Amino acid sequence: MQANDCEDENEDGYYTHHSTNPSGRNQHKDCPPKGDHKVANLLREYHRQNISDRKLISKLLQAEHGIKMSEATVTHRRRELGLFGSRLTAAQLPEVTKRQLVLDQLADDPTGRRGPRVVKELIANKTGVMLPRKYIRDQMMLQEPEGFVVRQPTSKKLSRRPLVVLGPHHEWSGDGHDKLTQIGFPIWGIRDVWSGKWLGIWVLPNNRLKDAIAYLYLSLCYQLGGMPIQTTTDCGSETTEIYGFANALREHFSPHLSLNELPAHKFLKSVHNTTIERGWLRLRLQWGDSVKVFWEAGSGIYDEMDLRQYDLVKWLWPKLIQQELNQLQEQFNNHRVRKDSSKKLPSGVSPNVAFALHDEYQAENCLQAVDREVVRQLMESIGGEDLIHFVSVEYENHAQTIFTNLGFKELSFHNVWNIFSAMLPLI
Repeated sequence: MQANDCEDENEDGYYTHHSTNPSGRNQHKDCPPKGDHKVANLLREYHRQNISDRKLISKLLQAEHGIKMSEATVTHRRRELGLFGSRLTAAQLPEVTKRQLVLDQLADDPTGRRGPRVVKELIANKTGVMLPRKYIRDQMMLQEPEGFVVRQPTSKKLSRRPLVVLGPHHEWSGDGHDKLTQIGFPIWGIRDVWSGKWLGIWVLPNNRLKDAIAYLYLSLCYQLGGMPIQTTTDCGSETTEIYGFANALREHFSPHLSLNELPAHKFLKSVHNTTIERGWLRLRLQWGDSVKVFWEAGSGIYDEMDLRQYDLVKWLWPKLIQQELNQLQEQFNNHRVRKDSSKKLPSGVSPNVAFALHDEYQAENCLQAVDREVVRQLMESIGGEDLIHFVSVEYENHAQTIFTNLGFKELSFHNVWNIFSAMLPLI
């Protein structure tokens, strides 16, 4: 057996070489062998999530996948896969390539709301390339200096009380986002309060319809196989059905938790439903305002009074927006927040990391198990998936066939109106 010659990767992506196991005996007998495809894919995924710290990766492999791998082995495997930190990557890449990576992100943000930290995370997420934040900031200052002025905080802040929850799934915070409603695409979402992790963000025809909102809540319970101890929403009439289902499910599947002492659902004013309201602000600034710019680019192309055009837009744009929301959810959940010693909840790590390593924060996974078949039946009883569809299933299948036959490989804000024009004669 070979000795372990290990390269420690420092924060700049450089390696120092030393041997930690001159006898050649591997203390981690459960460590997958060199060349294991699952481990390689996991390491690439962590890299794409902007995670390069070997200690953290070792912990995540154990917590999320039951894989025991020493920090030194993590470093060695990353090096074999060509996964390096930002400074070493920057030193190896041609200047024109680095600059183009930044410019591509600026093109996706016409309102200039994304800062260097977010751009860094997006580049890693979409390309697997880590660039130093200083390099990205310098390029942004050179290309779009006005963006730094736009991003200066100007809103008056409410005083906040520290949130106190036991751990993941103790409390879900749900709310609607109406900034895209004026162009026909309202949004609804649910966020875990303890970790700040987005559990779901959806575009739907009507986020004021109580059956549709209840369907999304139940669909998340079905997906996770459980429900939180408590859900919080604002006092809108559309959330009353969630209140009913939350109480009924809690009483049936978690009878040991008293509904009188610990309610299954709590109504709050929007300004006090802080977990999700803060999330909506970030979504609007980094994404929502830009969506309107791309939408308005079709003002001379799209006639909403033409039913054929209207139906096509109602298939094409929700498809694009949901695709974007899925990517945003992943981006937000991988975003490392600043360390805040005054917070009682995790800080200094991403929501995904906090969620996976909740034991390190003396937190408890509070998910209450439910019977998924019972939840599925409830979903069907209130209207099923049609509640969140913009067009019929038949139209959806027909449009998707045309999209595929035309040979389009991807849908984006940059080509959506070109695709619309190409599909329209065939609908």
